[in-house]
Amino acid sequence: MATHKRAAVMQMSAATDTGKEVKLWGGRFEDSVTETVEKFTESISFDKALYKHDIMGSRAHASMLARQGLISESDGDSILKGLDEIERRIDNGDFVWRTDREDVHMNIEAALTDLVGEAAKKLHTARSRNDQVCTDLRLWCRDAVDSILSRIKHLQVALVKLALKNEGLIVPGYTHLQRAQPVLLQHLLLAYVEQLDRDAGRLLNCRERMNFCPLGACALAGTGLPIDRFMTSDALGFTAPMRNSIDAVSDRDFVLELLSANSITAIHLSRLGEEWVLWASEEFGFLTPSDSVSTGSSIMPQKKNPDPMELVRGKSARVVGDLVSLLVLCKGLPHAYNRDLQEDKEPVFDSVKTILGMLEVSAEFAQNITFNQERIQKALPAGYLDATTLADYLVKKGMPFRTSHDIVGRSVALCVSNNCQLQELSLDKLRSISPVFDEDVYEFLGVENSVQKFSSYGSTGSECVSAQLNYWVTKLGING
Repeated sequence: MATHKRAAVMQMSAATDTGKEVKLWGGRFEDSVTETVEKFTESISFDKALYKHDIMGSRAHASMLARQGLISESDGDSILKGLDEIERRIDNGDFVWRTDREDVHMNIEAALTDLVGEAAKKLHTARSRNDQVCTDLRLWCRDAVDSILSRIKHLQVALVKLALKNEGLIVPGYTHLQRAQPVLLQHLLLAYVEQLDRDAGRLLNCRERMNFCPLGACALAGTGLPIDRFMTSDALGFTAPMRNSIDAVSDRDFVLELLSANSITAIHLSRLGEEWVLWASEEFGFLTPSDSVSTGSSIMPQKKNPDPMELVRGKSARVVGDLVSLLVLCKGLPHAYNRDLQEDKEPVFDSVKTILGMLEVSAEFAQNITFNQERIQKALPAGYLDATTLADYLVKKGMPFRTSHDIVGRSVALCVSNNCQLQELSLDKLRSISPVFDEDVYEFLGVENSVQKFSSYGSTGSECVSAQLNYWVTKLGING
């Protein structure tokens, strides 16, 4: 019986006396794992998403082994042809993923052995699943960053085009959700474009740092075989091999950074969602989404809900939760690789899928809303939005700002008692508060005049906003 077991172990695809396939790592084991352990430890149910990147890494590794004389050219060719066939089968849905083969790496390697025989057993020379999965994940995350960046730009373009359609429209600006100052709608929309640009910048920085190759680090200590890590790094489009083999297989900071960047993006999108949900309410009535991006109620026939942006707001919790899960997962892990890190993939996959969906639906919502100019115009007089501009008027007359602040505050109090707006106060009433007021004060009152007085760099003044808009039209390559 012992002889039979040893012979079975020598065959990667052989069955044990229990009818189970011997694990690729099964040489030192007498018994196979239980069904409970196998079910609990498998990751193929989710890490098969890495198959293209796993095959990509294996192609580079096989080519390097052949170049270095660690395997023959004919074996290298057989491996590459087998990998091509496996990828074709997976792409076509003809590949059978097996739980007993644990993960994407073992499934592909075992299938390769079934396909090309002994040559496939040489593929894992100078490679561990530890550096293999790190390589796969870095490649996958790199592609994910590129996809997210594309969606961010798409949303930026949608927001800039929405701004272009609403030239000159003044809306109330808020602080503490209370009326504050008048701003151009274009200015507000471009604020989100700016935030998204920083989100893109974080992702680009993250991509730069993640783009180093762990392949060849093996389990943790490297190898004594004459491999060329620079060759595989170049073949896979990495900047260079990672310098420290222990670091290469043990850290997931590149994933944490990606999920952190996604979380900040999600928070920005959540704020956009909150603002537009509020503005779509009857209480605001500032915007109307089209039917194509709205949903109804199962019981209230009159309802028209901006559900996509509510879900953008809600799904931000998932993205933040994915980051927190991974932070806790990585906390306190000793060097080097630990099986805990198998659990890094589902939060990554979920975060990327969710943020891509949030960006896509936000852009679609932006393309299908209209701003209700009449309702906004009626709302503008309330809140004394021109009060700060009036204070600036007094400063220009030579008055200290704190004094002007007090005088304008008393002017607002007078308006409240008279149920009127600042521009409706007579000059005599204004002068009863301060003799500095003169006829030209009315050039600073009213939201239209107020907006025109803004002139500082980055402000809501018409010329400033026009310059901002031109910048983004050029940067994003928007035509027409």
